[in-house]
Amino acid sequence: MTDPNAIQPSELDQLPDRDPEETAEWQASLDAVTKAAGPHRAAYLMRRTLERAEGAGIALPKLLETDYVNSIPTSAEPSVPGDEAMEQRITAWNRWNAAAMVTRGSKYGVGGHIATFASAAWLYETGFNHFFKGKEADGSGDQLYIQGHASPGIYARAFLDGRLNEEQLDNFRREAGGNGLPSYPHPRRLPWLWEFPTVSMGLGPLSAIYQARFNRYLTNRDIKDTSASHVWAFLGDGEMDEPESTAALALAAREELDNLTFVINCNLQRLDGPVRANFKIVQELEAQFRGAGWNVVKTLWGTAWDELFQLDTTGALVRRLRQVPDAQIQTYQTRDAAYIRQDFFGGDPALVEMAKLLSDDKILECFHLSRGGHEARKVYAAYKAAVEHKGAPTVILAQTVKGHTLGEGFASKNANHQMKKLSVDEFKNMRDLLELPIKDSDFVDGVVPYGHPGADSPEVRYLQERRAALGGPAPARRVHPVAPLPAPADKAFASFDKGSGTQNVATTMAFVRLVKDLVRDKETGKRWVPIVPDEARTFGMESLFPSLGIYSPKGQTYEPVDRDQLMYYKEAKNGQILNEGITEAGSMADFIAASTSYATHGEAMIPFYIFYSMFGWQRTADQMWQLGDQLGRGFLVGATAGRTTLTGEGLQHADGHSPVIAATNPAALSYDPAFAYEVATIVKDGLRRMYGEAAPGEDQNVFYYLTVYNEPLPQPAKPAAAGIDEGIVKGLYRFNTAESAGITPPANAPRIQLLGSGTAIHWALRAQRLLAEEWGVAADVWSATSWSELRRDALEADEALLRGEERVPFVRQALQGAEGPVLAVSDYMRQVPDQIAQWVEQDWSSLGADGFGLSDTREAARRHFGVDAESIVVAALAQLARSGEVKAASVKEAREKYGL
Repeated sequence: MTDPNAIQPSELDQLPDRDPEETAEWQASLDAVTKAAGPHRAAYLMRRTLERAEGAGIALPKLLETDYVNSIPTSAEPSVPGDEAMEQRITAWNRWNAAAMVTRGSKYGVGGHIATFASAAWLYETGFNHFFKGKEADGSGDQLYIQGHASPGIYARAFLDGRLNEEQLDNFRREAGGNGLPSYPHPRRLPWLWEFPTVSMGLGPLSAIYQARFNRYLTNRDIKDTSASHVWAFLGDGEMDEPESTAALALAAREELDNLTFVINCNLQRLDGPVRANFKIVQELEAQFRGAGWNVVKTLWGTAWDELFQLDTTGALVRRLRQVPDAQIQTYQTRDAAYIRQDFFGGDPALVEMAKLLSDDKILECFHLSRGGHEARKVYAAYKAAVEHKGAPTVILAQTVKGHTLGEGFASKNANHQMKKLSVDEFKNMRDLLELPIKDSDFVDGVVPYGHPGADSPEVRYLQERRAALGGPAPARRVHPVAPLPAPADKAFASFDKGSGTQNVATTMAFVRLVKDLVRDKETGKRWVPIVPDEARTFGMESLFPSLGIYSPKGQTYEPVDRDQLMYYKEAKNGQILNEGITEAGSMADFIAASTSYATHGEAMIPFYIFYSMFGWQRTADQMWQLGDQLGRGFLVGATAGRTTLTGEGLQHADGHSPVIAATNPAALSYDPAFAYEVATIVKDGLRRMYGEAAPGEDQNVFYYLTVYNEPLPQPAKPAAAGIDEGIVKGLYRFNTAESAGITPPANAPRIQLLGSGTAIHWALRAQRLLAEEWGVAADVWSATSWSELRRDALEADEALLRGEERVPFVRQALQGAEGPVLAVSDYMRQVPDQIAQWVEQDWSSLGADGFGLSDTREAARRHFGVDAESIVVAALAQLARSGEVKAASVKEAREKYGL
């Protein structure tokens, strides 16, 4: 019978053997070991041989999975510097206060999570005591991505450190009063403490990778030396199921980001139960990360297991650990020694004999308590190995028990993620376990007390001394006082005021031309960070390749195929463009890192991320929310915008709703400019507001979303009327009247106001002429650069009214006295202009491209959605007919004339 595992002849043909006799000897040796010592011994020897080959740099496929044991043996563990007993006491106080704050808050029904920090306490404490550099260290300090559900433990440590008080702990998850603590790491809510939002889950690991990469970008571009900074991302094993969690692993390995460490808390539980009930999540993650090129350190078992491994002379224990699924490991946590003897040890004669040498207490110590992630010595060894490893990022897989030290009611229970409090008796048991000096009398009326050894206690002094040695408190967010960036020369913006003359120019190209001028600015040009997801040529940006270069930490190790062309593909170690490949999520992570560099590194950078508008907000709106939380600044540019403007691409390319999604984000200033001079005016004001001298009361921590189009059209000169710039920035101005457009409507002609945004204004301008020349109606045309900013201003006016302040919304001011009804149109669904309908005093109507997009010409698509010039005319006549301004028959006549 043919061995199914044997190499088949067709494979051998691809691997010519220069010494078949030697090969046969190796194979015979393997067969002999298998026969004499068993397949497990043979597998052991093969793994060790592969490890030796890998260590020697021999080009072989990597070993993706190792035994279910610690990567660093006990004999190789370094001693932990400092006072381990003191750190134990500090950790005990933090465990207590984390549980107390959540329990005390449970009476308000606001929730909270206890079990996650209980499992991860030593993962954090070891880092805070020995590794995490603060903001006063060299460079920018370390960047810490804290697991969101562990936030109570971080608050508890800040309380011990004196950075938080009892009132703030009591206001955990109760922020409305102004002195509360947010549920998770939210920089916008607690900007002096949190740097990086890590909930929604999955976004933390993705952002951490691109943060580490952006640190290298700053160094390679000689903007700031970040070589002393290390990025730490604390994650849950269940969180790794999120696709974003592993989306950029290959990037981190490819670019050799050894300034990055993932610490995955493998407590084997997610929210509802085991992460991999019938499998082993640690082994799965090890294979995944090793396959992607990461250095993997497994910290699974505590020192109590050393005796068991020393007794394992046959390898039976290691084999059994590989076999037992995670859900059964969890079950052992809750069962007695007799059950573990029978179920774990009872199936193998060698293990039966081993168990005879173990007391019940020893078995329970190993299976109930002793995990690598719960011992400072094990965690320290893993962290030290991570920061010393060069050439690749490191992931630490630390096994823990969810709910550790919280008592039998919590540890490894499926429901513990949803359990929000401990009883008084459970707290007293926890107190005794942690050996804390808290008296029964401290529990007043059944309320658990906070614990603190005193501001001058040895514990607090030790904690603060350790943090001082590492560069100050952590986590901490600092916005260093820096001078506003100087405004670029006005010439770059003013050049668009004169229009394009007879040349047709798409607003996408206008934006790219503007950026080309701005990156040449001597003062601020180097601070621009162009980000594009492999669509630079689509947006006409290839001219930036040779002048700015595409960032690559390897430089350019090849001769590009287009080297003899003017706009050749140029990669460089100090390249300015981040060309990310086909990944909107990665590009957004880049943008977030660059947009918050002013705080993370004290270096203001100006990112602009240009993308297919359909694939930006729709795919990565969660990251845009993260961006707003992280107080990012910069320009998002939705190119090839609109539902009818992008020809031929069809349903999943035609964007009719990105401004709707953008309008839901409080930090997003969304604009739909129609003309090149509007683009320039908006960018100029954005630079002033985000990076220059913001006006009193203006929030600098905003970002801009501009939709720009790929339809080449004549770009008019900027009107000379007063207040144009204000109208562009605030969202609305009158572009022309029927009379100023050179149209002479009849005396006393009916009048209507046409509001258009983006490319739709060109349809409105054609409708203006048709209305006058064919129907005797005068129409004024308005450019609505931002429906959402008009709405934001109106909402603020409504809020002011509730406070007793009289304030008229800008949209009402702008349209005051405008004759006739208002008809609004855009290349988006009607919901976009309808945002402002309730604040318009005139009769309101709108047109839009509602429904799924389709493939066709622009003209056919616009007729299909009823937004072309002829459709605008019919809608305008119908609106005027309702008020008796034109005859009802005119509507039918127009419909028939235009074939609608």
